[in-house]
Amino acid sequence: MSNEGGEELSVEEQFERDLLLADIFTPYARRQQKALYLDADDQVKPYARFVHYTSAEAALRIIGTKRIWMRNATCMTDYSEVVHGFGMVNQFFADSADRSMFVSELEACCPGAANTALDIFYAWWHDIRSQTYIASISEHDEREDTHGRLSMWRAFGGGGGRVAIVLKIPGYSGAARNLNLIFSPVAYLNAEQVRQEILGVIDNIRTNRTFLRSLNQPQVVQWVFAMLLAGVVCLKHEGFREEREWRIIYSPKRTPSDLMESGTEVIGGTPQIVYKAPLDEAVSGSMAALDLARILDRLIVGPSPYAGAISQALVAALRAAGVAEPDERVVTSAIPIRT
Repeated sequence: MSNEGGEELSVEEQFERDLLLADIFTPYARRQQKALYLDADDQVKPYARFVHYTSAEAALRIIGTKRIWMRNATCMTDYSEVVHGFGMVNQFFADSADRSMFVSELEACCPGAANTALDIFYAWWHDIRSQTYIASISEHDEREDTHGRLSMWRAFGGGGGRVAIVLKIPGYSGAARNLNLIFSPVAYLNAEQVRQEILGVIDNIRTNRTFLRSLNQPQVVQWVFAMLLAGVVCLKHEGFREEREWRIIYSPKRTPSDLMESGTEVIGGTPQIVYKAPLDEAVSGSMAALDLARILDRLIVGPSPYAGAISQALVAALRAAGVAEPDERVVTSAIPIRT
């Protein structure tokens, strides 16, 4: 990767630059990342644990194929996905005074970048709404290791078996770059809180003028667009706060990856296109850090009269997938709820 003067950046230099840009343009996400990935001494932890609550059938599919399905945002459980976030972000930039404040501050650092990014964002809005694919995972606490989270078991109610897949996700991975995936926390904010976050970005731009002036316009445009995309895709109603959700986001039309697979599947009776993100180093050596056998921590079988049979099937699937000590990885939740 080169900077504006054509000087090649090392991987470490590029990583440090990207962290600073993330601090400037996506401060909410960075605060959440630091809370999970820094220890008490501000040292970077090798991973943080997340959990994916799903059906037993889907869990077996994920383990057997080493693929996690990413569904179109229009097919997600929350029917207001993406539109809710767009409404609040658009409310800020539809206000002439607020938009002018943002544009003028960035104009002083990189002429034309703000309006270019906003024009691209609004031009892509239809495709963002209809062609964004998401996989959802949640933060996972140690105290949930044995039983899982009651509210999530209830969210995935029904007669079928349920499984929580606990994963150890590294804070930075070249694999995610190769897949062109964005990994971002969901923000459960109201309209005024969103406005304050964008005002905070404006303050960050002002504070980091010298650094931003060292970048070329496409780099700045890319990060402004990333800020807007995260705002649209990762804003949810504050009533969902207890989910502590993070999202894996893929945009096949805007940033496709040759490593991603797609296919038409029927989910809950609805035919839909899904994208399948590989967690398999056999796909590419660059995927080693995200291989399922490496990142899988445990499986928690949800309350079910068939928990024993489900556990046996999961252990067999883990063994076939090359996961070490599969018998030790599967636990059964004993939360006493009706199924």
